[in-house]
Amino acid sequence: MNATDKNEHQSSKTALIIDDDKSVLRVFSKSLRGVDFIVDTAETGKEALDKIRNRAYDVSLIDLRLPDINGADLLRAMKALSPNMVKIVITGYPTMEGSVKALEEGADAFLVKPVRREELLMIIEENLKKKRKHL
Repeated sequence: MNATDKNEHQSSKTALIIDDDKSVLRVFSKSLRGVDFIVDTAETGKEALDKIRNRAYDVSLIDLRLPDINGADLLRAMKALSPNMVKIVITGYPTMEGSVKALEEGADAFLVKPVRREELLMIIEENLKKKRKHL
């Protein structure tokens, strides 16, 4: 990493949005770019894990229902690869069992779709602050 990259990373936050619904990827990407995030997207768990192996992200938004991997398994793998990344689960199919499992596997927050932009940004910021305090 050269000095320019380091300065750019310090001034910008990075996010990975993982969802198999292209419209969800567009909406969340636009919301985060609007508050100066550098955004990547992934439509499968495998694609997300490949991206995490190649880049550090500050935050990830994770849909639990992906075509190729169970949400709990994805969270477990993400926690191992990037323990300091904020992991926020966003699902349209909430269950008590699913939310407890997600939190047990390393999710920092659990939100139910549809998510209001203001709520999403507030949860992201709160969790980023918590992570910074523990680093």
